[in-house]
Amino acid sequence: MTLTELKIDLASLNSADKAAAIEILLQTLSNGSLGIKKTPGVCGGDACVGNTRIQVWVLVGYRRLGCSDAELFKCYPHLTAADLVNAWAYADAYPEEIEAAIKENEEA
Repeated sequence: MTLTELKIDLASLNSADKAAAIEILLQTLSNGSLGIKKTPGVCGGDACVGNTRIQVWVLVGYRRLGCSDAELFKCYPHLTAADLVNAWAYADAYPEEIEAAIKENEEA
């Protein structure tokens, strides 16, 4: 398969499948990216970056406030570019979950 053919195939995927494709690519590049995890009893079971307690919805919230990826790296220096790619892909794949978490936090 050529890169051009891959681009066409990727463009035809839905958001969840694109997120899965990104995860596969990241794993091959980083020898097992930790991706996004949901652990019962940790941060209310919300989706977090790898083995951290940084919730995806928190990162999405910062982005909505105008924070760039560079600013997020300053706030969370242990995050990698792959971590943010995973977070954005997860948020794109599960927008209802992210919206509900943001709404729940705003109401608290």
